[in-house]
Amino acid sequence: MHSGLVSYMRLGVKALRRDWRSGELRLLLLALLIAVAAVTSVGFLADRVGRALERDSAQMLGGDLALRADEPIPADFITQASDHALSTAQTLQFPSMASGGDRAQLVSLKAVSPTYPLRGALRLAEMPGGPAVDVAQAPEPGTVWVDPQVLGLLGMTVGDDLQVGDSALKIVRVIAYEPDRGMQFVNVAPRVMMNLEDLPETGLVAPGSRISYHLLVAGDIESVADYQRWLEQNMQRGQRLSTLETNRPEVQRALARAHQFLMLVALLTVMIAAVAIALAARRFGLRHQDGIAVLRCLGASKVQLGWMLWVEFLLLAVGASLLGCAAGYAVHLGLVSVVDAWLQTALPPISLRPALQGIATGFLLLLGFALPPLAALRKVAPARVLRRETGSVARHWPAYLLGGAAFFLLIVWMSGDIWLSTVVAGGFALALLVFIGLAYALVGVLGLFRQRSMGHPALRFALAGMARRKNLTVAQLCSLSMGLTILLLLAITRTDLLQGWQRTLPADAPNTFLINIQPDQREAVAQRLRSAGVETVVMSPMVRGRLLAINQQAVDSSNYDNPRAKRMADREFNLSYAETMPSSNVIIAGRWLHTDSLEVSLETGLAETLGIKLNDSLTFDVAGRPIKVRVSSLREVDWDSFQANFFAMMSPAALADAPTTFITSLYVAPTMQPFVQNLIKEFPNLTVFDVGSILGQIQHVLDQVIQAVQLLFLFTVAAGGLVLGAALFSTRDERMHEVAVLRALGASGRQLADALRLELLVLGGLAGLLAAFAAVAIAWLLARQVFEFSLDLSLWPWLAGVLAGALTALVGGKFALAGVLKTPPLVSLRELA
Repeated sequence: MHSGLVSYMRLGVKALRRDWRSGELRLLLLALLIAVAAVTSVGFLADRVGRALERDSAQMLGGDLALRADEPIPADFITQASDHALSTAQTLQFPSMASGGDRAQLVSLKAVSPTYPLRGALRLAEMPGGPAVDVAQAPEPGTVWVDPQVLGLLGMTVGDDLQVGDSALKIVRVIAYEPDRGMQFVNVAPRVMMNLEDLPETGLVAPGSRISYHLLVAGDIESVADYQRWLEQNMQRGQRLSTLETNRPEVQRALARAHQFLMLVALLTVMIAAVAIALAARRFGLRHQDGIAVLRCLGASKVQLGWMLWVEFLLLAVGASLLGCAAGYAVHLGLVSVVDAWLQTALPPISLRPALQGIATGFLLLLGFALPPLAALRKVAPARVLRRETGSVARHWPAYLLGGAAFFLLIVWMSGDIWLSTVVAGGFALALLVFIGLAYALVGVLGLFRQRSMGHPALRFALAGMARRKNLTVAQLCSLSMGLTILLLLAITRTDLLQGWQRTLPADAPNTFLINIQPDQREAVAQRLRSAGVETVVMSPMVRGRLLAINQQAVDSSNYDNPRAKRMADREFNLSYAETMPSSNVIIAGRWLHTDSLEVSLETGLAETLGIKLNDSLTFDVAGRPIKVRVSSLREVDWDSFQANFFAMMSPAALADAPTTFITSLYVAPTMQPFVQNLIKEFPNLTVFDVGSILGQIQHVLDQVIQAVQLLFLFTVAAGGLVLGAALFSTRDERMHEVAVLRALGASGRQLADALRLELLVLGGLAGLLAAFAAVAIAWLLARQVFEFSLDLSLWPWLAGVLAGALTALVGGKFALAGVLKTPPLVSLRELA
C-alpha cells in the first residue's frame, strides 16, 4: 500500500511538471492565484477595517464593556478585570439638585474616576457654542463640567461656583459631546460631571439614594470576551451588562449593515473566483481527453489515472493557495496606506482567519470545481484515440453538487451570515438556471435569422456558428453573463445600494428632542418652533405607566429568563396616544386604534419579549389608576428615524384623564443654537436632549464603511476581469478548429474576422442584457431581505450591461482569441483532428 501511494505521488508530480511545461496549467494557476489573492486581500482589509470600526465604536460606551449595578461594584469584579489585563474606570450617576445664586435645577450628576473614558474622548468648550477640543480624562478635583443648558437655566457663566450638595465646585468647561451618554431618557436632565474623589464631600451618597453604578473595562478582544463570560457567571441581582448591541442599538444597526456590506464584497469576490476556476477547469478537462485516452491504451487503470490527477491538483492547490495568500497580503499592505488616510484611524494587526479562508478558498474552489472534469477524465474510453467523438467527457452531476455544496459552506464561513450567503448564492444559482434556459431560447431565435442574412456573409457565418455550436455558445453566454452579473452587482452596490443605505439616515434627520413640555405650553412652544423655521411640529403626548398584568396574570420579572424581559417587566413605560399612526410605524398584525375604545398598539419587539399576542388584555398602572386595554395591533417601529416613537401607544380614550407632558423631535441646524438657548430661558422647565453627536457618530461610521467598500470594489472589479477573459479563452481550441475548416472551404480572412466581431458583439450584448436582469433582481433582494431598506430601480444597469457586454466581448476576444485567425488551416486541423 505504501509503495503504491509513493508510485501515485510520483505519477502526480510528473503530470504536474509535464502540464506546467506545456502551458496547460497556466490559465488554471492564474485563475486560482488571482482568486486566492483577491479573497485574502479583501479578507485581510475587511477584517482589519471591521475590527477597527467595532473598536472605534466602543467609544460610544466609554469602553469595550460596561457593567451597570444598583449597588457599588464588588471589589473582586475590579480585581478580576485586572487579572485579565483590562483597564478599568468607574462612574456613578444619579439625579440631584444643583444651584447657583437664587436658582436651583434638577441635573443628572455623573461622578467619574480619573481614567474615564477608556474609549473615545469628551469634547469640551470654554463657552456655550465655542470651539470644542477632545479630552480623554476626568475633571480635576474641585471642578465640574456642565451641559450648556445648566448655564442658561441657572444664569451662570464658566468660572462660577456651582453648589452640588454640600460642595461648591468651579465650572471650568462646557460639555459639547459625551461619548457614552446614550439615548436613555434617564439622561435627559442636563449633565453635571465631576471627579469621583469629590463625591463623598457632597454628602449626596446615602442609604436609599437612586445611584446607578458603572464599571467600564477595555482591552484586547480575547481578554474582554473572557472577562464577559466570567461576569455572566458571577453577576448578582440588580447587575446587568451593557455592550454596543444592548446599549446602543442604533449604532449596532449601522455596524451590522457595515459588516454586511464588507462581506458582500468578499462574497462577490468568491463568486468571481468560482466562475474563473470552473472555466479554467473545463478547458483543462477538454484538452486532456486525448492524453488520457492514450494512457488508457498503454494500460493505465482508472485508479492510477484518478490518483495521478488528484495528486497533481492537490499540489497545484497547495502552491497556488500559499502564493495567493502571500500576494493577497502584499496587496492589502498597499491598500492599508490608503485606508489609513481615508479612515483617519489606526488599523488593528492582522489575524490569521483571512489567511486560513484564503487557503480554504484555493482548495475548495480548485477541488470543488475541478472534481467534475477530474471524475469524468478517468472514464475516457481508449477508443477515443481512433474516433474523436467516442468517450467524450460525461456529465457528472453528483460531483457538481458536491462542488456547489463546498462552495456554499465556504461563503457561509467567510461571511458568518447564512441569510446573506443564501440570498447571494441562491440568487446566482437561480440566475444561472434562467441564463441556461434563456440562452438556449435566444440561440434558437438567432438560428431563424440565419436564413434572412444571405446577403451578409459575415453575419451568416456568425449566426451559423452560434447555432451550430449551440452547447458551446450557451456555455459561453452563461459564463459571460455570470461574470457581468457580478460586475454589475458590484456597480449597483457601489451606487444604488450605498445611496439607499445613506438615505436611511438623512442629513436633516431629527437631532434634538424637546421634553417635558407642559399642556399649557404646547401651542406657545410650537409657535416658537415654527417661527424659527421648523416646518412640521409634531407634539406627542407622553404618559408614564407600568405594566401590571397580562390577561389578568400579574407581571413578575422572576417569571422571565430573558434579561431584556426582566428589565421590561420592572421598568416604567413612556406611553402615548394618537388618533393616527406615526409615519415611522408599520402595522404587522391587527388594525390601528379606535379612538373611543380602550385599546393599545405594541411594538413587535416588546410584544415578543414579554410574550404578548394580538387581542391580549393588558393592565397598566398610570398615576395610581389601573387602566385595562386590549391589544389591537402589533407595529414595527423605525427607530432609525430618530423621531418620537413609543413601545406602547393607546387610544385617546384610554389616557383621557392621565397626567400628560409632550415631547417633540426636530432638526436643529448649527445656526439655531442661539434660538435653543433663548427657548430654554423662556421655558425653563423644558429639557433639551441633543442627539446630534450620536447622529454624527453614526454618520461617521457610515462614511468610514462606504469609503472602505469603495476601495474594496476597485480590487474586486479588477479580479472580475479574469472571468471575462477566461470565458473567451476557454473556447479558443474550438474556434481554431472551426476557423481552420472554414478557411479550408474558401472563406476569406476578412469574412472570418467580421464574423468573429459580429458574433462577439451579439454574444456580449445578449450576455449584458441577461446580466443586467439578474444583477437588478439580486440587488433588489439584498436591499429588501438583507439590508432592509428600499432600492430605487433605474435604467442605467440595463444600458451599462449591454454596452459593457459588447465592449468586453470585443476587447476580451481580441486578447483571448489572438492568433486564432492567423493560424494556418493545416496546422489547426492536424492539432485538433
